[in-house]
Amino acid sequence: MLCAAAFLQGCSPRERSCEEGETIVFAMLGDASYLNPVLAGDSASAEINDLVYNGLVKYDKDLVLVGDLARSWEVLDGGKTIVFKLRDDVKWHDGRTFTAGDAVFTYQCLVNPDIISPRSGRFKMIESVKAPDEHTLAVKYFRAYSPALESWGLGIIPKHIFDQGDFDKNPANRKPVGTGAYKFVKWLSGEQIVLEKNSEYFEETGNITRIIYRIIPDSSVQFLELRKRGIDSMGLTPHQYIYETDDEEFNRNCNKFRYGAFQYAYMGYNLTNPLFKDRRVRRAISYAIDKKAIVDAVLLGCGVQIHSNYPPSSWAYNPDVEKFEYDPVRARALLDEAGWRDTDGDGVRDRDGRKFSFTILTNQGNKMREEAATIIQSQLKEAGIASEIRILEWATLINRHIDRRDFDAVVLGWSTAVDPDCYSLWHSSEARPGGFNFVSYKNPEVDALIDKGRMSFDRGERKKIYGRIQEMIASDQPYCFLYAPDSLTVVASRFHGIEPARAGISHNFLKWYVPEDLIKYK
Repeated sequence: MLCAAAFLQGCSPRERSCEEGETIVFAMLGDASYLNPVLAGDSASAEINDLVYNGLVKYDKDLVLVGDLARSWEVLDGGKTIVFKLRDDVKWHDGRTFTAGDAVFTYQCLVNPDIISPRSGRFKMIESVKAPDEHTLAVKYFRAYSPALESWGLGIIPKHIFDQGDFDKNPANRKPVGTGAYKFVKWLSGEQIVLEKNSEYFEETGNITRIIYRIIPDSSVQFLELRKRGIDSMGLTPHQYIYETDDEEFNRNCNKFRYGAFQYAYMGYNLTNPLFKDRRVRRAISYAIDKKAIVDAVLLGCGVQIHSNYPPSSWAYNPDVEKFEYDPVRARALLDEAGWRDTDGDGVRDRDGRKFSFTILTNQGNKMREEAATIIQSQLKEAGIASEIRILEWATLINRHIDRRDFDAVVLGWSTAVDPDCYSLWHSSEARPGGFNFVSYKNPEVDALIDKGRMSFDRGERKKIYGRIQEMIASDQPYCFLYAPDSLTVVASRFHGIEPARAGISHNFLKWYVPEDLIKYK
């Protein structure tokens, strides 16, 4: 599982001369779930879907929305209507022509109650979606909706592939047909996913003709493969970035990139569990955890401590929310107040005959989360709370525990959108099967503010609204907010054209290339 035995129809990692053009090999910690943007909610699936499918719009390197499948658009009726003019030179990977009807169909799938999509929240404000002709899409909203344009960055799926049979069980969820720059080749579960260049793509691309995603659920093993040149790119741990990548050979073969990312890590609670229903308990746990110690010991300075549901890179970030700095005395006092005391002297608090003991789940391969969970476990023990850590393979964690709400607490992370709309994560209506609000957080005041924030186009007003949302969520502590890590990425030095920007380094991946004299696999 950790090391794929063969690539490219019999070619080993070092015998890819049977393919024309250059190949890039990425490492992923976890396997994808669905190669369908309507169904997928995990980062592994999203990374591949972004290359196989196109949205109507996308972000450029400066985080400005530009056209993708849409050539242009008009915002009309005070922000309640968007009319997209679509490209007329786009084909699906099976040769069929892309039309506005595919976008209408994608919307219908997103709002279909029989299809469980974690992305549906951003499309509930739509009154109608119509295609006046094959290359025009008219979207009408019930009221002005500020994240409207960004929401159409979601990949459009082909109507002719998905309009028959059971949507969830359609073979195209594993063998996708998109419009993107890369076409699907094969998916060996737990081993690799292979894509190849779409020669009919509507934009110019570099000379990377094949992409291999190797699923290697351990960052240490990934790093060994990088050293052996079995992979070309991976996300480094802070220890690897600082201490293991400064030798001459590494610097000759690889380039490192570090930048602030739109992501953060947290410990989230299942709020339907009686242990965590009391707000005082959640606040006590946050006081019991030394977040700065986690940043220092785990991130080694490659990131910052956070206190709210936005990373500092977000324009909506509120630096003035209530901060739960390490205060074990206050933590113990709050637990006492909530009725959790160590009545039998065994070191573990109890109440009404129940021990305060729970399980923390996190995903295999993410060393930072594993180490953070270990520190949390130790510090909770000092507060009289017992915990067990279980490290699970990504698909098992999501499918058997998160989706089924079968967990006590999780140490995970979110990648956040540029627009701060947080409906999917924090609105009570999203505490549903398949929704991203899997901790089941419900606060009517937060719901009202989220709804209000979606209807304003004034950034100053929205900043105030999301600032208040952060204050309320920080007060409730449905998550113990931990840290915002820097993105630490390495790419083999033979790949040129990489342009670090606000959007990171992958924003122009389609322009990456390998000079002819450096091509490794021809």
